[in-house]
Amino acid sequence: MSDPEEEDFAAMFEASLQTRHLEKGEPVEGSIVAIGPEVALVDVGGKGEAVINVDELKNSEGEIEVAVGDRIQAMVVSTAGGVTLSRRLAGSAATDRQFEDAFHSGLPVEGKVEREIKGGYEVRIGRQRAFCPISQINVRGADALAHEGNIYQFRIIEYKDGGSNIVVSRRALLEDEQRANATAIREKIVAGAVLTGRVTSIRDFGAFVDLGAGVQGLVHVSEMSWSRVASPSEIVKPGEEITVKVLRVDEDKQKISLGLKQLSDDPWSKVGDSYEVGQRRSGRVTRVAEFGAFVELEPGIEALAHTSTFAPTLSGGWSSQVAPGMMGTFEILSISLEQKRIGVALIVEGSAPAKATAGGQIGIVPGARLTGKVDRHEKFGVFVFLAPGRTGLIPLGETGIAKESDVQRSFPVGADVEVIVLEVDPSGRRIRLSAKAVTEARETEELREWTERQTPPAEGFGTLADKLRSALNPKKK
Repeated sequence: MSDPEEEDFAAMFEASLQTRHLEKGEPVEGSIVAIGPEVALVDVGGKGEAVINVDELKNSEGEIEVAVGDRIQAMVVSTAGGVTLSRRLAGSAATDRQFEDAFHSGLPVEGKVEREIKGGYEVRIGRQRAFCPISQINVRGADALAHEGNIYQFRIIEYKDGGSNIVVSRRALLEDEQRANATAIREKIVAGAVLTGRVTSIRDFGAFVDLGAGVQGLVHVSEMSWSRVASPSEIVKPGEEITVKVLRVDEDKQKISLGLKQLSDDPWSKVGDSYEVGQRRSGRVTRVAEFGAFVELEPGIEALAHTSTFAPTLSGGWSSQVAPGMMGTFEILSISLEQKRIGVALIVEGSAPAKATAGGQIGIVPGARLTGKVDRHEKFGVFVFLAPGRTGLIPLGETGIAKESDVQRSFPVGADVEVIVLEVDPSGRRIRLSAKAVTEARETEELREWTERQTPPAEGFGTLADKLRSALNPKKK
């Protein structure tokens, strides 16, 4: 059992702590117990309660950044009529002792930038002169400003020789403020949120956007417009304020993906209603690849003209027919809404629609006599371009030339060649052709025409017999 006299002593000791007088300039830590219109009440533990101006609890946007129950660090600036605290130490009213206490406690002090000197700025805090390195006057990446004559809050980062050597930093306070604001801002940054930010820098792959308090996200170049973008600088400029949509937030990597094009309708949502196979539309070639040319039919709608859709040429190959920036008329061959793909073919003036010859329909059927262009040679025959996406094969045996003849010379790439369709498989993809059959058909027609010209008009049998007899036994003169 405890001794009653010892309990009384402990109670008296506790009471002495509660009534201990706070000194001006003393750093304290306490909890917010109430927030009024002008002042807040702070419980400083056994030392009683103190007040602090509400303005000192607000951030740069004028919002109170603490709540009841939060703990704060401050300094006693007055004990007259009660204890008054401050989180900022006004330079003109501060003593050397208070500056030293502010250095140890991290309490901000107020100072005026007097002039720019080598490596930084001279700052007056109270009756003291301090030095602020140029790297500490602002946060990294901030625009250069004229600081002379401005009054800022600083943190003392060095205090030596009784106050004759003081180094201060404004950047340290700004970064603390940024971190505090960043926490609140990150709570608003969720997938689907639409936010306003400012473009801080532009790279080849996209633009970085400050969403506030130094929290940055990236708008990738592919997310800037439904149309193809060659350079992000075509869409945004450094310092420009833009509205973006949050696409993804990677908490582990601290990466925020933003989008601009998502704030407008996807042009592909209307393709099903306004596009159909067989249509002819004007388009602009945006780029040329090994497998074909990409064509912009309208902003955000890009199609592909595959190499197989171009007619062979005598020189230059298929790519010589198109170039980036070229305008032309294109026929729609296929549409895939799921894959967002449209196949097109460049229309040569006067050519028939490709749809009419697609899928083994009208035109490419057994027995049809067509004119195509030589596409390429293989050891087993000659491939002939018949229509966009439709190529047939003339086997060597159907070329109509002797075995020892030069096939490439007889059928130069890009040259017109007349063929007869021998066979088309059910899929319409394998087409067997013959050039020899055209020659044979032409000879048959010529023979028939010659025969018709040589055959006399029909006459009676007797008369014909007389003429034969006369021909066989001519009269002598």
